[in-house]
Amino acid sequence: MNININFTGMESTEAIKEYVTEKVESLTTFFEGIESADIDVGMKSHHHLKGNVHYAEFKLQIPGRPSLYVVKESDDLYKAIDKVRDHMKVELEKVKGKMNQIDREELRDIKGYDPS
Repeated sequence: MNININFTGMESTEAIKEYVTEKVESLTTFFEGIESADIDVGMKSHHHLKGNVHYAEFKLQIPGRPSLYVVKESDDLYKAIDKVRDHMKVELEKVKGKMNQIDREELRDIKGYDPS
């Protein structure tokens, strides 16, 4: 899997890069065919009175499907990354479920299954 990490409004650190890479690679346990991941993490503004300042966005490329895109915000960068990972897990499980349903329907057609 090809992983691209961009930082917006903040300096890149090895700790954040390793954390993001670990979280993205953990998604392969839910869906094995992820081709690439474009990740953007950072701060939208430096005004802490404006609410959630840190954000993380993941964009995953899956073969034969449109890309999956999730953005989450939080007061802590690591929390935002965790939120995105958790939401992306749910999205990947939905895609996998739809793909399995299509596979089951094709098998039924091949075997000549008649539900009535």
